[in-house]
Amino acid sequence: MAMEGEEIVVIHSWSAPRSLSTSLMYSFAQRDDTEVLDEPLYANFLQVTGVERPYLDELLSKMDPDGNKVVKEVIFGPGEKKYRYCKHMAKQCLPNLTSDLMKKGKHFILIRNPLNILPSFDKVAPLSFLELGLAGLVSIYSELCELGNAPPIIDAEDLQNHPEAVLRGLCQDLSIPFQASMLKWEAGPKQFDGIWAPWWYGSVHKSTGFSKCRSYPLIFPSGLFDLLEQSMPFYNLLKRQTRKTTSLQPSLPLPGLPVPDNEKILVWVDDELLPRDSARVSVFDSVVQGGDAVWEGLRVYSRKIFKLDEHLDRLSDSAKALAFNNVPNREAIKEAIFKTLISNGMFDNAHIRLTLTRGKKVTSGMSPAFNLYGCTLIVLAEWKPPVYDNSGGIKLATATTRRNSPNSIDSKIHHNNLINNILAKIEGNLAKADDAIMLDQDGFVSETNATNIFLVKKGHIHTPHADYCLPGITRATVMNLVVKEKLVLHERRISLSEFHTADEVWTTGTMGELTPVVMIDGRLIGNGEVGPVTRRIQNAYKVLTAESGVPIPMNGESYYTSSTGAKNN
Repeated sequence: MAMEGEEIVVIHSWSAPRSLSTSLMYSFAQRDDTEVLDEPLYANFLQVTGVERPYLDELLSKMDPDGNKVVKEVIFGPGEKKYRYCKHMAKQCLPNLTSDLMKKGKHFILIRNPLNILPSFDKVAPLSFLELGLAGLVSIYSELCELGNAPPIIDAEDLQNHPEAVLRGLCQDLSIPFQASMLKWEAGPKQFDGIWAPWWYGSVHKSTGFSKCRSYPLIFPSGLFDLLEQSMPFYNLLKRQTRKTTSLQPSLPLPGLPVPDNEKILVWVDDELLPRDSARVSVFDSVVQGGDAVWEGLRVYSRKIFKLDEHLDRLSDSAKALAFNNVPNREAIKEAIFKTLISNGMFDNAHIRLTLTRGKKVTSGMSPAFNLYGCTLIVLAEWKPPVYDNSGGIKLATATTRRNSPNSIDSKIHHNNLINNILAKIEGNLAKADDAIMLDQDGFVSETNATNIFLVKKGHIHTPHADYCLPGITRATVMNLVVKEKLVLHERRISLSEFHTADEVWTTGTMGELTPVVMIDGRLIGNGEVGPVTRRIQNAYKVLTAESGVPIPMNGESYYTSSTGAKNN
């Protein structure tokens, strides 16, 4: 009971229709320290908006339509119990109401998937985006966050399937004690029901507690599909903020990111920039249907994209080899890359995963004849330092998985179907190595699962032919540097034992740059330390990346088309 002179604590529940809001009100009504109010702002909503209801006249005659008066005298008025639970619909939070409504009391939000709301929505009110109320809930959530009072959010499906766990968690978030009485109530109408109860509360009047969700959903009416599409982004935004209750279905812990700043990045998908968690492709996209896409990895150094044109040449060649149609032109791809980098403020120490898929299909299936929408372009830029230890070196293990032969899949096509490499990487992981060496069908070294590979023997540098591996752009860059440094370079077939007995070994790739290898299959390479030739080429590579590349335009500039800095006019 509230002590004399003690102000009652108001608990505001914000929800949309058909979201178990009445069941939750009945739950709180079972507490011995709580009184409940059923939509005290309903009359104000009808008076202000002019929305029609079959019970309109009766409601306006029995409820005060003066919203601010209701807030002051009813919602925050004196009471006999410690807590007052107010059930609100989001649409009833109108601009004419005093700011005290949001500033005072404890707030929480109840959501439900519109996929489960729409098929069962009663005919009392015509279906509309406003009636669903999800945009209003997002607005309420944002306003409360701005006030420094981010509200807990619970999902109706969680409440149905795990009522005690969810209610305990909600009570904890509201800083009130949980009472077991909240789990059950008597069937039938309640004296605190709103006068609209005969139109809306038929099902809940038959209930005595929270019942589990039905095993299978209702058939979704096709006529409501547009409304579903409008509503889902708002539901998903709120769903991501729901309380994670340990008593619910087991779930994986939320992993930390290697670079925390990448949590809030913008990703280019198709023709727009999207926040990380909203960046998705269609389930009908060819990259989902069959790994049918091509890609490039690029690096950004000192506001320049290194070897951009060379990478775009290879992307174009790969797309042509796979007979892609309606490929974006080079200028459009560059613009997408520049816009992504500039929007994220990524001008150095960033890596770009550039992907071009065959595009979305009209129906699932293998045939490219189903791809009638054009290609999908993805620009994923992340803050990413080199992924290997380029100072101390890495360890490699040889995989039993052989590199694809041109007889099956030509590795010169830089495609997304990387299962061959992934299987080798699994072997490397199991061997506690940083990466895995892959052999060709004749047993000669091809590359690693992710990089090209070089060895040094008696001052000469050797690298495998690119017959079975991707002729990497970083590989070609390093080969040119070797020649410029007046070192002897051999491109030939190389056996595994030659790598085991090499003086030095390194790998090359855009993501890792030039990485020393200090052990292969348990054998030390040289003396187990980074060798002088490796350091020499690393330094030359560092100088090159600092000096060359396609500049990222400043605002107002057009893009650059060459590493010489000449603009395209």
